[in-house]
Amino acid sequence: MELFRGTDPCPYALREDPAVRVLVVEDEQLLADAVATGLRREAMAVDVVYDGAAAIDRIELNDYDVVVLDRDLPLVHGDDVCSKVVELGLPTRVLMLTAAGDVRDRVEGLELGADDYLPKPFAFSELTARVRALGRRSTQALPPVLERSGIRLDPGRREVYRDERLVQLAPKEFAVLEVLMRAEGGVVSAEQLLEKAWDENTDPFTNVVRVTVMTLRRKLGEPPVIITVPGSGYRI
Repeated sequence: MELFRGTDPCPYALREDPAVRVLVVEDEQLLADAVATGLRREAMAVDVVYDGAAAIDRIELNDYDVVVLDRDLPLVHGDDVCSKVVELGLPTRVLMLTAAGDVRDRVEGLELGADDYLPKPFAFSELTARVRALGRRSTQALPPVLERSGIRLDPGRREVYRDERLVQLAPKEFAVLEVLMRAEGGVVSAEQLLEKAWDENTDPFTNVVRVTVMTLRRKLGEPPVIITVPGSGYRI
């Protein structure tokens, strides 16, 4: 089966919201892994499962912005997974995928609570654009440009300035800084940073958050703006 209609990468102009966490649910492992790899290259945190039962387990355990959901799944049907998201009252958005692309199938999926529908095969750039659009809808609207303590972060342009000086950041550094900026002075725990900026394969006991924050501090320069709150996390 053709996985994607074309191999076009998503244009850089679509890379607007790095702190998006996605669950890909697809029983065709090659397709699922290809989608996950592509979304990770777009600075998203992505988990993957291959059946509906595992999907429900993940949805009940983790906070996802978007679920990319195949409809025809083993163990638990994709329709039931979608209904579970609705039943739990989650802000998670559902993008339903299926090989059946007629109007009746699309209407049924949307009536179950799916937020969007994409028939296979699809262009990966369209999938990415739809995921990003749904990710924006899953969170409260915030100012397009974030400013605090002399830092100016523009998610649309993926630019960060410190006192008018452009700061070059790696994707994970950008994602961590954005989460801290969006907290508006509140404390963000290391666990919350792991959840928003990395996927579930990251070891919860890793020091990757501490190392990333340390690198951010160095790149942002003096005086330090990321404060460590002992036993709690970090804030700006």
